Amino acid sequence: MTVRQVFAAAALTFGFATSALAFDTPPPVDAPEITTFSSASGWYIRGDLGYNASVDFDKPTIRSFKSATNTYTSTAFDSARFDSNYTLNAGAGYQFNDWLRSDLTLDYFKGTFDGKSTINKPCSAIQPNKTKCGSSYEQALASLGLMANGYVDLGTYWGLTPYLGAGAGVTNMDYGSMTASKYCVSGGGKCDKFTDYKNKNYGGEESWRFTYALMAGVSYDVATNLKLDLGYRFSQVEGGDMFKWSSQEVMNGARGVKGTDDGFSRHEFRAGLRLTGW
Repeated sequence: MTVRQVFAAAALTFGFATSALAFDTPPPVDAPEITTFSSASGWYIRGDLGYNASVDFDKPTIRSFKSATNTYTSTAFDSARFDSNYTLNAGAGYQFNDWLRSDLTLDYFKGTFDGKSTINKPCSAIQPNKTKCGSSYEQALASLGLMANGYVDLGTYWGLTPYLGAGAGVTNMDYGSMTASKYCVSGGGKCDKFTDYKNKNYGGEESWRFTYALMAGVSYDVATNLKLDLGYRFSQVEGGDMFKWSSQEVMNGARGVKGTDDGFSRHEFRAGLRLTGW
């Protein structure tokens, strides 16, 4: 066999081997696309609907006044809770770069405060000795917060961008009229169940309070300039005034406020949209 025939046979054999290998090898699988950052940037507006998983009050207090001695006594509420499920939030902000963004937001919610307290003496002279006097309180509350927030975006993967954030601002706490209802509590003595006590009403207080918040969540690129935002927020509102003295107590010389709270915290879950990139 000549040299030319040897090279021809080798080339033919290599061709068959290459064809067989190509036939047996499966087609390549495209790797999932992982982008480092979302490309949207610039100004954005946002709107969110929130759910308060819990609102924790720090034991409000109520004061009583004795005009004969011009002295005050403070009593902590035995229990206190706030019913408020949903919040509305809106704001505007700016995406500075791939990592940082900030916004200003307005946060609104309202609900009802319920509290109870007990003093170790009868509600009135007609109740037997060794009974206690309980009181239940109910008061409406509306809250509007103005917050400045900053966020760190942690990269975008398959359209998802996790983030961490923090904010600080002020919250306007607008308490409505407080309604107090007395009732007898049996102790060493038995209550007269047929005695009804007239409810008392105390005017509500309004105040601005410092507030801070911590956030975490993830956004999803629904479209080039539209993001779905799912997140959690913890916020703490400082304490302040709740309700006033009655007109009679003021006439007797009481000053200041009758009821105060020590602030409260909220654990909130949010879902909203961010329109960005112009």
